[in-house]
Amino acid sequence: MKIERLSIPDVLLLTPLRHADERGSFSETFRADLLAANGVGAAFVQDNHVVTNRRGVVRGLHYQMEPRAQGKLVRCSRGAILDVAVDLRETSPTYAKHVAVELSEANWQQLWVPPGFAHGYITLDDNCEVIYKTTDYYSPGHERGIAWDDPALQIDWGISPTKATLSDKDRNLPRLGELARRSN
Repeated sequence: MKIERLSIPDVLLLTPLRHADERGSFSETFRADLLAANGVGAAFVQDNHVVTNRRGVVRGLHYQMEPRAQGKLVRCSRGAILDVAVDLRETSPTYAKHVAVELSEANWQQLWVPPGFAHGYITLDDNCEVIYKTTDYYSPGHERGIAWDDPALQIDWGISPTKATLSDKDRNLPRLGELARRSN
């Protein structure tokens, strides 16, 4: 498995090797020892599988507050997504910065999003499936989010806000600058 550090060094891009023949292919998509060798000693406790039926659907930007913060290992098993991680660690030199990578069934890549980051994605194809592991269980009382189109984040989602499809909850998330004024 190839593991690369991105512009925010705690966010990792993983590319599992594929072994293919006339029957199909085989790949190790998760190796705890390789993640640990790259500074990720996380224990995963929950797997999530999301099916989205059309292009232009935005999910996020979501995170959970301490003590239930989640790290996520994300992959797209069908279609393609633009996956985004935003650093919310207030003492970090990359606070409020983001990384964005395309994850797809074609490139077979995965993104490690550490605790302390908001995470979201937009579907680039119809009929996408996203599978991700988390380091803590979903906790509604600790769930938070940031507006996907907050201009302060400068994320190029490749779609106009009027064409994106969001849940009502995601459409009403606060901007990053409003977080201190709201109850966290």
